[in-house]
Formats: sequence, C-alpha cells, structure tokens
Amino acid sequence: MRLSIDPRRSAEPISFSDLLVSVATSRDVRSFEIIFNHFAPRVTAYMSRLVGDGPAADELMQETMIAVWNKAGRFDPKRGSAATWIFTIARNLRIDAYRRERRPSFDPNDPAFGPIPDLPADIAVDAAQAAERLHHAVAKLAHHERILLELAYFESKPLNAISQELGLPLGTVKSRLRRTFSKLRGALENAKGMR
Repeated sequence: MRLSIDPRRSAEPISFSDLLVSVATSRDVRSFEIIFNHFAPRVTAYMSRLVGDGPAADELMQETMIAVWNKAGRFDPKRGSAATWIFTIARNLRIDAYRRERRPSFDPNDPAFGPIPDLPADIAVDAAQAAERLHHAVAKLAHHERILLELAYFESKPLNAISQELGLPLGTVKSRLRRTFSKLRGALENAKGMR
C-alpha cells in the first residue's frame, strides 16, 4: 500500500496502524512524522479540553508522542486502531500528571516524620505476635501465592506489570490475588482465635 503524506491528495487512505508497525519494526522516521503531523494537533485539542489551553496541554502532547515513538513495539493492530492506542497513552499520561499534581509535597517538619516513640510493652508484644502470625500465615501459602503477594504488596508493582511478568491475563492476576488475600485473612483469623 502506498502511503501519502497528505491524505487529501491520496486516493488510498493512510493506515496509521501500518505506519506504527513500520515505526516499531524499522524505526521509520518518515512514518512517525506522518503519525505526528496527524495526531499531535488532535492530542493537543484533547489535552486542552482536560487541562485547559497552554503549556500543560502542549507538554502532555509531547510526552504522548514521545511515548508513541518509544512504545511503538507494543502496538498490536489486532487489539485496536492506532488512534485508540495513541489516545489511551494520552489519557494515561494525563491521569499520571493529575496524580502528581495532587500528591502532597514533602514536609520534613511534619510530626508524622518525627522519631517513633517507644511502644508500651503490651502493645509491643501484641505487635510482635501479630507479625509472627502473619509470617506463619504467609509461609503456609502456596509458592505461586507468595510470589504474587510479594510482587503486589512488598515490591508495590502495578497489577498490569505483574500480569506481564508472570505471563498471566490481568483478570487472572486480580482473582488470584483476591483468593490469596482471602486465604491469608482466614489463616490470620484462625491463628488469632487460637491464642
């Protein structure tokens, strides 16, 4: 299929999916330029509706297009169109930016960051016993359940990253994690009732 730079002058429509595949496989700058020229104004307009006109919308558009270049290898034309994929990246970057804006700034004078006072002996003993019960309950989990728990809660990995790392569908990761927590909760309740 012949690709034209200006779709108004071409008898054949541009396949942005094919262009993205070309960017992914051969790092084709010309294909990316066509994608950029088509989608950059649209992404900017989308971002302007979300964040208002100005530098924030332009910066998010630039981040989106950089991500399109860097992540082109992840595009799968069987799963959706190039436009859907690009606007999903844009939406996710906007969500990330929103979360960064809402994150409170670090205040070293905040009392929460002060020294931890010594716990009264009875509370310290209860905490140590609870930690021991948790350790035993986790040790009784199956190996794959411990791995899942470690990745999700001790390493704080996002569920989609765990899904990719383990080669499992995201829904499977979520349901296994729910079952693991249910099993862990039951083991902890049983251990607490037995003391």
